Amino acid sequence: MRLLLDAHVSGRRIGSALAEAGHDVRALDQEPALEGIGDEQVLALAADEERVLVTFDVADLPAIAGEWAQAGRHHAGLLLVHGFTHRQFGSVARAVLAELERRPAAEDWRNLTLIASRASA
Repeated sequence: MRLLLDAHVSGRRIGSALAEAGHDVRALDQEPALEGIGDEQVLALAADEERVLVTFDVADLPAIAGEWAQAGRHHAGLLLVHGFTHRQFGSVARAVLAELERRPAAEDWRNLTLIASRASA
């Protein structure tokens, strides 16, 4: 699966675990040129590159995805990580991997917004 990790999702820790599992991972925290881009721009980047966006931002990105749906805009998927601290790298990676295993095809993620939580892993 092609993934884009939002800025607060560790590319070094979580991204490397996802890449080791065979996923194509791009991590914003590894790209200084993209530091500080807005939430809508992050979702647009993920959509343009056909990547599922993995984020801790449960406050803003679901609303943006909802606005996109109303406007007929599409995204490649949105996976919200919830109920973890930003330092629970292994638990977050396991929860994300569990959701990716449940939906292994990119078309299963098109315009889908899901929550990865402790129950996911």
